[in-house]
Amino acid sequence: MEDRLNRVFSALADPIRRDMVARLAADDATVNELAEPYDVSLQAVSKHLKVLEDAGLVSRSRQAQRRPVHLEAKVFDLMTAWIERYRRQAEERYRRLDALLAAMDDSTDGTRSPDQERGAS
Repeated sequence: MEDRLNRVFSALADPIRRDMVARLAADDATVNELAEPYDVSLQAVSKHLKVLEDAGLVSRSRQAQRRPVHLEAKVFDLMTAWIERYRRQAEERYRRLDALLAAMDDSTDGTRSPDQERGAS
């Protein structure tokens, strides 16, 4: 799983590939259609697609004379799970910090915290 995740994030590190993924999220497209907005050769676009294909982000099929490129959206579940794990950990750290700051506020407003009460006796 880690190797695949590395390939996915590495593939998406390039802005042209991210743009291709965004365009393929709307609809399938051929290599020529994908190449239109970029000032790069068809060979360069094919290389970008090969990187996306190796990462499992896109696949190609055959429909008569067309070979449309299709976005494999299930790969985003893998990325989402990885990101969500670290989002939850960061959120937990912020909750602990909020609790600590609230306890500090309580101790500075003239009231004593239970820990201070125990230490005073």
